[in-house]
Amino acid sequence: MKKIISIVLILTMAFSLVLTGCTKKEDEKKKLRIFNAGEYIDKSLLTEFEKAYGCEIIYETFDSNESMYTKIRSGETYDILVPSDYMIERLIKEDYLAEIDWEQIPNKKYLQEHLLGQDYDPEDKYCVPYYYGSVGILYNKKVIDKEDLADGWELLRNTKYAGNIYMYDSERDSFMIACKALGYSMNTIKEKEIKKAYKWLVKQRDTMDPVYVTDDVIDNMISGNKSLAVVYSGDGALIISENDDMDFFEPEQGTNLWTDCMVMTKDCKNQELAMEFMNFMCDPDNAYLNTQYIGYSSAVKPAFEMIRDDDYKGIKAFVPRIHFDKDEVFRYQTNKTRKIYSKLWTKVKAY
Repeated sequence: MKKIISIVLILTMAFSLVLTGCTKKEDEKKKLRIFNAGEYIDKSLLTEFEKAYGCEIIYETFDSNESMYTKIRSGETYDILVPSDYMIERLIKEDYLAEIDWEQIPNKKYLQEHLLGQDYDPEDKYCVPYYYGSVGILYNKKVIDKEDLADGWELLRNTKYAGNIYMYDSERDSFMIACKALGYSMNTIKEKEIKKAYKWLVKQRDTMDPVYVTDDVIDNMISGNKSLAVVYSGDGALIISENDDMDFFEPEQGTNLWTDCMVMTKDCKNQELAMEFMNFMCDPDNAYLNTQYIGYSSAVKPAFEMIRDDDYKGIKAFVPRIHFDKDEVFRYQTNKTRKIYSKLWTKVKAY
């Protein structure tokens, strides 16, 4: 009897060890933590990647570069971030990023050349371009007089259209508009110019009664709730595809050209898997599906060309202008400059 009990105990322990081993293997499943802007990926691609690489993606979103920075500064860790150019420059300077091994990203050959070697990462050590675009004015062709478009950014202060305008709730883009309207660089650090830009925005606020919005501008402009809106080019393309009363232009005074990139943090637990994901997203077929879902201009040239010539044919918002000498890319700001802009933007919004 004792022998039988002993055998049962041994078998039970063995079975328990097998189960423990299985659980341990499940617990050790590769994980990839990604922090991206909201509504900025076709999530079916995340599922496909998980299946293909036997991993789990933990996917979180942020609503601005600044909120993303605040979260990682507080100690949150991610493997891949998808920030914009000026924030990438800041993350490089503050030593948050790991270098990319391009040999592990053979799909680099499909990237648009003009997005590589940019000033914030001149040697392409840290960034894999994801999407790019510009900031412009979306307008209702049936309401806005065509002649008024010649005013460029000053169109946003034309009192004929008071109460009929959405401004994008972005400190940097709003000051960019004012600076460009005044003939300044959008990266100005001159306090006199910044204060004049502030006064431009205050006057616009007081005379135009703008509504400050973020992504809700898309549904509102598709519905035709207002006739003017400051939008990112990709949002403009999507809106126009749904409402052909709308059109988009980039003012001649110049605008913000932006690029969002995938970057890998120094906290990345599995760099090889992270670069597999970057390469996966640069595959033309995957990039095409992603661009169809998002509506922005893909950094992957074959995907960009397919969408341009099919889904967004004839919609100029999908094709941001490049090589226009008055357009600029946002650059890194020192703490002193950031505080000046932030304080004044708070005053603009405080009414």
